[in-house]
Amino acid sequence: MTKEHDKIAQDLQASILEGYSEKFKNEFMKPENIGRIENPDSYVSITGVCGDTIEIYLIVRDGKISDIKFMTDGCGATITCASYVTRTANGKSLEKALRIKSQDVDEYFEGLPKEHKHCAKLAVMTLKAAIEKYQSKLNKK
Repeated sequence: MTKEHDKIAQDLQASILEGYSEKFKNEFMKPENIGRIENPDSYVSITGVCGDTIEIYLIVRDGKISDIKFMTDGCGATITCASYVTRTANGKSLEKALRIKSQDVDEYFEGLPKEHKHCAKLAVMTLKAAIEKYQSKLNKK
């Protein structure tokens, strides 16, 4: 790309991220835990009210999340929220991970715009569903 194209891309990116906190921008630029896990201990896929879908894959060892990945077809805010939620849950006990709330995501990012608060809810809801599915499988054994 030419320098002119680089400048256009940088200006576009800056306009998209205008009004978001530095923490949001950093997570947006370098999201973590994107991908799938072969043979996970738990997997769920949930579609939110906006039509975005988040899939979460879990590996659990000794009652703690030892690996977690997500995939989404969602917008940048959905990717960013799912990255934060999975990063926060990784290494935590299932009980602690279940305590993550959408308000925690909103507070961490110093307030999500009203039109993207549902992205935090979708990410947290998908995490909780994956944990609950894992726990349900344990209870059936």
